[in-house]
Amino acid sequence: MYAKARAHTNIALVKYWGKKNQELILPYTDSLSLTLNEFYTTTEVTFNAELIQDSFLIDGQSVDSKNEQKLTHFMNLVRQQSNCSLYATVNSENHVPISAGLASSSSAFAALAAAASKAAGLNLDQTQLSRLARRGSGSATRSVFGGLVEWRKGNDDETSFAVPVDEQVDFGLEMIAILTDTRVKKVSSRSGMQNVVATSPYYPAWQQVVANDMVAMKSAIVKKDINLIGQIAEENAMRMHALTLSAQPSFTYFNADSLVAMSAIKDLRTQGINCYYTLDAGPNVKVIYQHTDRKAILDALSTKFSKQNLVVSLPGPGIEYLE
Repeated sequence: MYAKARAHTNIALVKYWGKKNQELILPYTDSLSLTLNEFYTTTEVTFNAELIQDSFLIDGQSVDSKNEQKLTHFMNLVRQQSNCSLYATVNSENHVPISAGLASSSSAFAALAAAASKAAGLNLDQTQLSRLARRGSGSATRSVFGGLVEWRKGNDDETSFAVPVDEQVDFGLEMIAILTDTRVKKVSSRSGMQNVVATSPYYPAWQQVVANDMVAMKSAIVKKDINLIGQIAEENAMRMHALTLSAQPSFTYFNADSLVAMSAIKDLRTQGINCYYTLDAGPNVKVIYQHTDRKAILDALSTKFSKQNLVVSLPGPGIEYLE
């Protein structure tokens, strides 16, 4: 009972920020993301009758007790669905910094959902797999698919899942990740969301912002208008981060280099190079642009950041079963 799967991270262009159900991980809003080819997780799962508990390794290291509890809970969901009572060894390799605002949990739980369900004998379709991945991490529900992906918030476990918007992105959309700090962030996405939902007076307005942005973003994708996609994504990101500043206590995921990067991107726009930024729950800035402008953007950013901290990503694939 063995399987190996790979999933890629996704970066939300229209963010989800806040859950209405913590157990089922049901969001207050829809969201829309781009799956990236450069950042991914590869996971092997083996169910074994000789084991007396699950065993987890991430990049060759045992996980801490908090993450072990979370992973065991997820494996219990797989066991419930498959009527399998065996424990498993789980071995994951991350090609993305963990908990640094680069959506590592999206690839991690999508890969785990795929490998664990297959190893347990389940034959899940993509919708079922998306629903299972969501139970580990909200953003993982989108990493089941490649390209541009929508997560429909739904009302319950059955109706909250991702659907592809454009899996074959063929109009030159790319993203550069500016790695300003790849250390684990001080405020986790989960606790940050809970704080914002509970204390920000602007949270109801945020839900309407997302509803409007989803309509506008899907229209921009149909038009293959990268400038409009970038504009909507940048505004949506800044409004999400405004929520963190309006929470009690207030907090921010930005660092000094985040601000330098955002300023540099705005400067490029004044020079006639169309590029836009977005940030998730972390200080690392992602640049949205047309592939023909890649060299000019990299040349400008490399005067402020080391080249190894500028990672070019193209639209990436959905779940891949490797064994």
